Amino acid sequence: MSQASFRRGVMARSMDRRELSSQEIARHLGRTRRDFLREVTGVALGASLMGASPFVYGATAAKKRKVIVITFGGGARDQETFAPEGQINIPHMLGELIPQSSFFTQVTNHGILGHYVATASLATGVYETLNNFSAVPPEHPTIFEYFRKDLRRPVSDAWVVAPSNGFNRIGESDCRSYGSGLGARVILPKHLLTAATSGADDHYGHLLHDNYETPLYAPQIGGGEFELQQLEQILKLSVDDFKAHAKTLSSPDELSVYIAKRLMKQESPSLLWITMHDIDIAHSGAYSLYVDAIRRTDRLCAELWKAVQEEPEYAGNTTLLILPDFGRDADQDSGGNGFQHHRTGDPASRTTWMMALGAGVRSGVVYDSPVQSIDLVPTIGSMMGFSAAQAQGRPIKDLL
Repeated sequence: MSQASFRRGVMARSMDRRELSSQEIARHLGRTRRDFLREVTGVALGASLMGASPFVYGATAAKKRKVIVITFGGGARDQETFAPEGQINIPHMLGELIPQSSFFTQVTNHGILGHYVATASLATGVYETLNNFSAVPPEHPTIFEYFRKDLRRPVSDAWVVAPSNGFNRIGESDCRSYGSGLGARVILPKHLLTAATSGADDHYGHLLHDNYETPLYAPQIGGGEFELQQLEQILKLSVDDFKAHAKTLSSPDELSVYIAKRLMKQESPSLLWITMHDIDIAHSGAYSLYVDAIRRTDRLCAELWKAVQEEPEYAGNTTLLILPDFGRDADQDSGGNGFQHHRTGDPASRTTWMMALGAGVRSGVVYDSPVQSIDLVPTIGSMMGFSAAQAQGRPIKDLL
């Protein structure tokens, strides 16, 4: 697609809202992404495919299946990603990942656009309404509880690697009627680093920044004996080795991916959830840092997929799903600040995308049928063989 054609699409989707509804604008976004990806990567249109899904059913296959979820935290707009002028920022997605994936161009989030509450909604399949800036658990059962209870999996088989802004409570819900003690283990790399350095952050301050969304909220990042036990007993890392490696990293997300790869090697969890957050530096108003974070996230997603292929426990039986928690405001919306925030609830901030690649997934296919972000949990449940009974989303049939 030429740059002029893409811009015409942008103009069409940013028409006066008296002429187009939010749903219609979202469809324009999805179709523009579809056409661009078909032109650039040569992917096929999913609706034209016939025949059964390649997904393999059966107890043996479900038992061996592993799923990794990456939330492309902070959201990124088409201008900086899928538009011709933005494609330079996602070379790994365009050149490596999308050609191997089923790509969904129109994923909508109808919930609260805060990163913790939106990630909690992704993890429960219900639009949660909790305070985004409070360290409270989700109200509804999480994917980790469904997985462990239905499939009788041990706690070591479900993990979350997340930034520390309240995410320490995301592994298990507050739904006592479902059952307690069935959540995922949550590992917070910043807590590990704080514990390993005894709070002295002379060399690691850039890795310990906790929150970009509002600088007025900066919860104390604590470390302690439990974190050091995670580091040494679970990750099999000495404090000195961990500190030495952290010193070479330039961002919190790099630290998170490093920890995730250690978890894969040492624990081989069947369900691994990783939350990226560097892109949210956009709240600082520095466009260059926002773009740098997109490029870094693009690279880290590819690095993690490469690690999947190199780990014997994961190669050939892992499905990777990558999706933003939501987007960012459009430049045309007078109530927002463009790339900097996601406060308007306009279609650009609510309409995102998802790619799925790996075991049981069609390669090189693009779908522009609308799905919701809360469809993720029931879809994974259908893949792995557990029931997401209280989720309000629906399984995505094109992945099953």
